[in-house]
Amino acid sequence: MDAPDGGPVVVERAAAKINLALHVTGRRGDGYHLLDSLVTFADFGDRLSFAPSRRDAFTLSGRFAGDLPHHDDPETGNLVLKARNLLRDAAGQAGGEVGPVHIHLEKNLPPASGIGGGSADAAAVLRGLSHLFDTKLGWHTLAQLGLSLGADVPMCLASRPLIARGIGEVILPATGFPRLFLVLANPLLPVATPAVFAALENRHNAPLAIDETLPVHPPDWLLLVQKSRNDLQLPASRIAPEIHGVLDALTSAGASLSRMSGSGATCFGLFVDLESAIAAADRLSHARPDWFVAATATLAEGEDDHV
Repeated sequence: MDAPDGGPVVVERAAAKINLALHVTGRRGDGYHLLDSLVTFADFGDRLSFAPSRRDAFTLSGRFAGDLPHHDDPETGNLVLKARNLLRDAAGQAGGEVGPVHIHLEKNLPPASGIGGGSADAAAVLRGLSHLFDTKLGWHTLAQLGLSLGADVPMCLASRPLIARGIGEVILPATGFPRLFLVLANPLLPVATPAVFAALENRHNAPLAIDETLPVHPPDWLLLVQKSRNDLQLPASRIAPEIHGVLDALTSAGASLSRMSGSGATCFGLFVDLESAIAAADRLSHARPDWFVAATATLAEGEDDHV
C-alpha cells in the first residue's frame, strides 16, 4: 500500500494466538469467565498496513477477506475499525491525534477460529496507529483500550509467550519459553465462543500447575504444556464434532501432542522441527483441501517480531 504524497507507511503483523493450555477456573458475578491460559504466538497471521490519507479508507485482501464486514457499526462492524475509532477518541482526549488513515488488512486467518484473528487485528491497529500518529498513549492505556474490545486483545497487543489470567487482563511473561513448531488445522467451521462457554459443564477447574516463580527452562515449559488441557475442547467438540477428526488427523500426521486452541475450531499439533511440520501440513492439505492448514514456528520468549 502506498501512502498519498509519499507519506509514511507502518506495517504490523497480527500473529495467530495459540492457546497451548486454557483452564477455566471460575466465573465472575458479571458472567465473565476466569481463565488460566498459556499462550504463544505464531510467525503466521494477518498483516495490516497503515498510511495517512485524505479520508478514512479500509481495504481487504487475502483468503478470508470475503468473510468479514467492511463497516464500523458498533455491534456488527469490523474489529479493525472499532479499534481505530476507539484509539482516535482516546488519543483526542489525551491531547494527541489520529488523523484520517488508510488501513489495509491482509486476512490470512479464518474468522471465529480460536486463534485470535480479530483480536490480533485489533491489537495491530492499536500498535500501528500509535506508531504512525502522536497518540500520547502508553502501553498500559492501550491494553485497557484493548480489553474493552475483547479479552484476548491485551495479550495480542503483547504478542509474546505469556500466561494470561483473570478475564485476560493479568499478563505475565513466560520467561524462557521455547520456540515451537506447529501445524494448525481448522475444518472451516466457525464456532461461536459464547456457545462453547454455554456448553461448558464445569466452570470451576484447577488452574495451571505453576507457582508464582514460573518455569524458566524450556523442558519445564514443555512438561507444563503436556500436563495441561483445554477445558473448552470437549464442549466445542459437542458443537462441532469435526474437531475430533482434526485432532485425529494431526496425531496421525505425526504430532507429539494435538489439542484445540481457544474456543476452536482450530487445533494444533506439536512437531520436533519445522521441516517435519511442513511435511505433515503438506500431507494434510492434500488429504483435506477443504480445511485451513498451515505449518508455522512460534516466537521464543524475548523475541519481538510485529512486522
